[in-house]
Amino acid sequence: MVKARPTITREGFGTLADGRAVERVALRGAGGFEARIITYGAVLQALFVPDAKGALADIVLGHDDAAGYETQRDFYGATIGRFANRIAGAAFTLNGERIALPANDGANTLHGGPGGFDRALWSVETIEAGEAPAVTLRHASPDGENGFPGSLDALVSFRLSGPRELTISYEAVTDRPTVVSLTNHSFFNLDGVAMGGTILDHVLTLAADDFLPTNAEAIPLPGPPRPVAGTPFDFRSGVAIGARIREDDAQLRAGRGYDHNFCLGISAQPRLAARVEAASSGRVMELLTNQPGLQFYSGNFLDGAAAGKYGRLHRQSDAFCLEPQGWPDAPNRRDFPSVRLDPGETYRHVSIYRFSTARDGGMRT
Repeated sequence: MVKARPTITREGFGTLADGRAVERVALRGAGGFEARIITYGAVLQALFVPDAKGALADIVLGHDDAAGYETQRDFYGATIGRFANRIAGAAFTLNGERIALPANDGANTLHGGPGGFDRALWSVETIEAGEAPAVTLRHASPDGENGFPGSLDALVSFRLSGPRELTISYEAVTDRPTVVSLTNHSFFNLDGVAMGGTILDHVLTLAADDFLPTNAEAIPLPGPPRPVAGTPFDFRSGVAIGARIREDDAQLRAGRGYDHNFCLGISAQPRLAARVEAASSGRVMELLTNQPGLQFYSGNFLDGAAAGKYGRLHRQSDAFCLEPQGWPDAPNRRDFPSVRLDPGETYRHVSIYRFSTARDGGMRT
């Protein structure tokens, strides 16, 4: 029997309100593992992964056409930039100059502002066939876009780097000092999006000894990170997401659940940051990254306001996010890992999503 080889397809995915065409590129592995990427927002639109019985299912929230993403800004699978997460007071100081940004989350700037990278139509830079198929998208962000200084040239690459492994890597260069933190904002349900089940029974392991407590606006509080030991934020040994989510904890009350940065430390190379296992399907996801922080969000504000793929209305705890990134509000915090990028430097972010099943012990493939 001849084993199927990895393939790439490129097709239309509808148009935006102004008539611009959106494309979708599908990367298909030999065993059915498949990632679908669209050019609007550099979005991971679908991710098909086998379960313990070999059945494929799409495990990320999304929409069926370009109009769904443009109409509803829900960040499903999007590339986030220029700065992932929040910047307090919609401003920061760089080289003694106060940089004002548009506020789009109360008084703060969230995910790059109202015209972030998730709202941009990226161009296809390269498509690579072969045993590790890949697509690279480009976005040229002009000086002053959403208030950020410097012209930023950004690339994001999606590659099937193994039989059940997706690597997302980012690079960016600037012509003026600026701040950069890019991430992917996929919402995962390892039992499959079409099933519509909760993720509260997914068992999560996080390789973090500390997290950042936040105020009511999800801005990190003054002071150092807080140890997870003895709190509902201790996932070091593997705990169901819903096991402690309803405990009377001030941090859980403020965010209606988990929406916090877990501190990973500085690393030049990707290392294991998180592992998630779904008991029903047996799917296991391991996330490796070189980023200093990992934002864990338990889908607290999913409210069924708009339909997604498969005719589903996504509600609270239908999906979770693990967003590798710089620490939130880092441009205003000298005590946080730096997110500064200067001319002549290259911003690099690599995150690896590695899938297996409980049947094979969650072994890396």
